[in-house]
Amino acid sequence: MVLAELGSRISGALRKLQTATVIDEAVLDECLKEIAAALLQADVNVRYVAQLRNNIKRTVQLEEAAMGTNKRKLIQKCVVEELVTMLTPDRSPFAPKKGKPNIIMFVGLQGSGKTTTCTKYAHYYQRKGWKTALVCADTFRAGAFDQLKQNATKAKIPFYGSYTETDPVKIAEEGVEQFKKDKYELIIVDTSGRHKQEGALLEEMKQVAEAVEPNDIIYVMDSHIGQACFDQAKAFRDAVDVGSVIVTKLDGHAKGGGALSAVAATDSPVIFIGTGEHFDDFESFEAKSFVSRLLGLGDIGGLFNTIKEAVPLDKQPDIINRIAKGIFTIRDLYEQFQNVLKMGPLSQVMSMIPGIGANLIPKGQEKEGVRRIQKFMTMMDSMTNDELDCVKQMNDSRILRVAKGSGSSIREVKELLEEYKRFSKLVGKMGKLGLAKGGNDLNQQMQRNPKQMLAKMQQMMDPRMLQQMGGAQNMMKIMKEMGKMENMGGMQDMMKQMGMG
Repeated sequence: MVLAELGSRISGALRKLQTATVIDEAVLDECLKEIAAALLQADVNVRYVAQLRNNIKRTVQLEEAAMGTNKRKLIQKCVVEELVTMLTPDRSPFAPKKGKPNIIMFVGLQGSGKTTTCTKYAHYYQRKGWKTALVCADTFRAGAFDQLKQNATKAKIPFYGSYTETDPVKIAEEGVEQFKKDKYELIIVDTSGRHKQEGALLEEMKQVAEAVEPNDIIYVMDSHIGQACFDQAKAFRDAVDVGSVIVTKLDGHAKGGGALSAVAATDSPVIFIGTGEHFDDFESFEAKSFVSRLLGLGDIGGLFNTIKEAVPLDKQPDIINRIAKGIFTIRDLYEQFQNVLKMGPLSQVMSMIPGIGANLIPKGQEKEGVRRIQKFMTMMDSMTNDELDCVKQMNDSRILRVAKGSGSSIREVKELLEEYKRFSKLVGKMGKLGLAKGGNDLNQQMQRNPKQMLAKMQQMMDPRMLQQMGGAQNMMKIMKEMGKMENMGGMQDMMKQMGMG
């Protein structure tokens, strides 16, 4: 992802401050010069870059007079705050409400990835338990309904469209009314696009909007056009009340920074970014979280919320107590694999951990890892209850039966059992070392004897994994951050998920 390269360059400039003996104006100017060059290469508008640079210099000069100020931390803080300000418009995005129909209309130019993005948006909310549906009101592009139908079928999302009706307004009205009657919570209307902004396109958008009365109109923007996004987004917003923006194709183009910064200037907040062709290549966008992760600073709050969504802790008191005692079955492993898949792309989750880059898990390897987990779960589906609960030992005849029942080889089933032993050993260590209790007990241990906690961390985790996670010191920092969160009963789940990373 090209934006990750931008983050690496800015992080590199900030890291140089750590090696400087004295932080004077020359060192600050050199740091800001490198940051500005990185932003300009990412196609961010020159005016925004100059404004960011001047604001940082002014803030540092105003605050550095204070006694005891850590200039390195102050400069980093200013850089983060200015980047967040650049990406944060005054207007708040629409928040759908559960239990009632929310009509969301998608607009954008042809080729921006609008139809695929509609499905990604529906899939994102469907995975969170929303009742979603798609309406194809694009009658201009040949094959538009076929594409939406194919995407919706693959994602198992209900859809509405027509091969014979040519009036997009009528299709939109009928589709929305049908899904309203069926009590759908998120009704997504895909509209026609054009190769360029035309009066006919803008007029059609107005008519569809008047007919379905959407709660939010989302403009889908192709990041490849960079700063040109500003004029396009403004033209669409002048025609209809664009309330939100989704930026697509941010996985491989140097103009992504320009697209993001240009959208912010239109006062339409970015709500999602598309980073690939698959349905899971779709991230919710929150400027502070995005900048923090981009610079490798992590997003502990976002990580904790992601885990809370995937792991309903109030429903798992039994497993929490057993993990605290070092008990871990194959059934528990199955449940935790389910939780990992619910959390979304692993690279996205890992980027929320301080000190971990977004590119730690390459995309090809990530997808292979997901396939491996799914294969393991298929094998577990072929096991008996006694085998899942580890009441019965997996001898050769049982392994053969599971292999045949799941369409796997004996070697693959043995790989699953080895994986289970590894996780079981990790959980056992957590129980013995008292790291699975979480909450206040864990915080007190960290405060009483941090060196002992570091030693426990090093005993518990695989050295290679610990190194990937930024070392024991970084793990302690993460745990301290978690200690500031509410619902600390989830600490052991957090650590378990990290162990799976």
